[in-house]
Amino acid sequence: MKIDILTLFPEMFSPLEHSIVGKAREKGILEINYHNFRENAEKARHVDDEPYGGGQGMLLRAQPIFDTFDAIEKKNPRVILLDPAGRTFDQSYAEELAQEEELIFICGHYEGYDERIKTLVTDEISLGDYVLTGGELAAMTMIDATVRLIPEVIGKESSHQDDSFSSGLLEYPQYTRPYEYRGMTVPDVLMSGHHENIRQWRLYQSLKKTLERRPDLLENYKLTAEEEKILEKIKQEE
Repeated sequence: MKIDILTLFPEMFSPLEHSIVGKAREKGILEINYHNFRENAEKARHVDDEPYGGGQGMLLRAQPIFDTFDAIEKKNPRVILLDPAGRTFDQSYAEELAQEEELIFICGHYEGYDERIKTLVTDEISLGDYVLTGGELAAMTMIDATVRLIPEVIGKESSHQDDSFSSGLLEYPQYTRPYEYRGMTVPDVLMSGHHENIRQWRLYQSLKKTLERRPDLLENYKLTAEEEKILEKIKQEE
């Protein structure tokens, strides 16, 4: 996958040099390029200006972003504008982006964008109903969530298939050594070696956690007959 990022602050992306994303770059699975569009600003390196018609704040000018975009080598990229008005980013969106070969992220600052910039864009995406200073943190979050889903990045595909939200449910509790720590022990079923009992326990715990913490996820989740039975049992117990 090739990712190009248009930003005023390329130095903010140092976290992408480490962990899973960094290893993907080392393996040659991922290429990330940073483009500071201030370098292409014609008007004394000014990337922003006052909005026509008046109003508070400054808007990013179209020219620096268009010229930077035009200079990028690309074939058929998915172009993502980080915008609070965009579609909310979630796991299914990350899975969708992970199928692409080219992604371009446009990170904004100030009060907003010249509307004409959006003619370059295929997707407008938001992290949620709040406002960040700029799009850099949002872009890093989306890139991390997306890259880890690319085949061969994590290794075992099952490593992320059981993650919270990947299945539509929150992930079940997990434990590792030692068996006993400060009076707290690992559930016996996980020590039994009985794979079917462990599967059922994990499914029960996943449904229970989802019901308690994110019941909204169950509204659009298609329950299997087994899951319906378990969920009804959990509700009766509570």
